[in-house]
Amino acid sequence: MSGTRRIGTESAASRTALLDAALRLMVTEGYAAVTSRRVAAEAGLKPQLVHYYFRSMDDLFVAVVQRGAAQNLDRQARALSSSEPLRALWELSSDPTETTLLTELAALANHRKAVRSELAAFAEQFRGQQVKALPAILERCGFDADAVPPQAAAVILTALSRIIGIERDLGLTTGHAELRHLVEGWLDVYEGAPSASASPTASNRPRRS
Repeated sequence: MSGTRRIGTESAASRTALLDAALRLMVTEGYAAVTSRRVAAEAGLKPQLVHYYFRSMDDLFVAVVQRGAAQNLDRQARALSSSEPLRALWELSSDPTETTLLTELAALANHRKAVRSELAAFAEQFRGQQVKALPAILERCGFDADAVPPQAAAVILTALSRIIGIERDLGLTTGHAELRHLVEGWLDVYEGAPSASASPTASNRPRRS
C-alpha cells in the first residue's frame, strides 16, 4: 500500500523474521493469535522490534499480504508457463497451507479495512494473470473458448480446489476424493498423464498441525 510507512529497513533480517513468525502463527493458530507479543516471541525477538518495523498491526498484516502476493504471483507465473499449466495451476490452488492462510486473511479482512483493500488488490492481480495466460493454454488443449471462457475456467479450477481446502479445515471431506478424481481425469484428457518432473509450485510455508 502506498500509504504504509515502515520505520526499519525492508531488507532487515529481523523484519523478515517477524513476518515469518506472523505467517506461522496465522497458519497454525489463526489470525487472532497474531499479536505483537506472540509474534516477537515466535521470532525470538524483543516485542519493541515489532513496532520498530511496523507502526501498527495493520502494517504488519499488510506486509504479510504483500510479501505473500509477490511470492504467489511468481509461483503462478511459473505454473502457467510450465509444460502442464492446467495441472500446475490446480496443484497451486490445492496447496493446503495457502488455503488455510487465505481463509484466515479473509476473516481478518472483515475486521481490518487495510487488509481487505490489499487482499482485494492482490486477488485482482492473481486472477488477471490467469485470464491473460489461459486463452492460449486452453486453445492448445482443444477447449472451445466460446463454451469455456478463460475467465470462467480460471474461477472453476481455482474455486473447486479452494472449496476442498476450506471444507477440509472444517473437518468435512465427503466427496473430496471423488472431486479430485474427476478433475484429475479431466486434466489427463487435456494435458495427458502427469509427468514425473517436480511441480514448480511447491510451497515451503508452515502447515497447520
